Amino acid sequence: MQAQGLDHKVSSKSTITDLVTSIDKQAERAIKEDILTNFPNHGILAEESGKISSDSIYQWVIDPLDGTTNFVHGLAPFCVSIALMKDNKPILGVVSELPAGNLFWAERNEGAYCNGEPIHVSTTRSVTDALLITGFPYEHDFRWVTNMKLFKDFTNISQGVRRLGSAAADLCYVACGKADGFWEIGLQPWDSAAGVLLIMEAGGKVSCMAGKPFTIHDQHLLATNGYLHKEMLGKTVPAIISISDQS
Repeated sequence: MQAQGLDHKVSSKSTITDLVTSIDKQAERAIKEDILTNFPNHGILAEESGKISSDSIYQWVIDPLDGTTNFVHGLAPFCVSIALMKDNKPILGVVSELPAGNLFWAERNEGAYCNGEPIHVSTTRSVTDALLITGFPYEHDFRWVTNMKLFKDFTNISQGVRRLGSAAADLCYVACGKADGFWEIGLQPWDSAAGVLLIMEAGGKVSCMAGKPFTIHDQHLLATNGYLHKEMLGKTVPAIISISDQS
C-alpha cells in the first residue's frame, strides 16, 4: 500500500489496457524469494516472470498485483493472490484485498475465511435476485464481443452486473456472499487459482462456462453460490459454443 500514489514505472504488455508496473515486478520477486527460501524444491508459476519448473507435486501460482490498472489509477479493488497446487489442484489459497485490508484464505477441506472469520456463499436462489460480476479479456476480439452480449443479457435479468477489474477480488466477493455469481472469459491460472478454492470451501460451485469441470488452465470460468449455476449455464454454454465456432 505504501507504493500506491508514488511515481512508479508503468508499461503495457499484450494491449494498452494490460498494464504492469515496477511494483508488480518487485512484489513478485519478493514473494518468489520467500517461497524458494522455505520450499526450494517447489515449482512456481508467476504472472510476470513465468514458470520455474520442478519435479515436485507442489506448485505455487502467484499474481503479485491483480487489478494493476485499478492500482495505477488509485481505484479499488486490487489484490495479491497466491495459491499452492498439489497435483494441479489448489490446496491453499490466499488473497490480500487492498486497500480494504481484508485477508481471505482457504485450505482444502478446512473452510474459507476472511480476517479469521468463516465465510459462506449467499443463499440467493434466482438470477432475478442476484448481483453478478464479470471481467473482460484484454484483446477486443470476438470473445470480448460475446462477453459484452452476456453482460447485457445478464443485466436484463438480474439486479445488476459489476465489472470491478480484479478477478481475484471478484471471486472473494462471491465466496463471502457479497455477490452471487461470476463469469469471465480469457483468464490465466494466476487469476483464478486462489479464488476458486475460496469459493468451493465457502460452499459454492465452479465450472467452465461450458459446464465441464474447471482447472486453473481453463480460460473461461463460471463461479456461483451453487443455486444459480444451472440457470447461468443456460446463457454461458451458448456463448462458449459461439466462441468455439469463431475460433
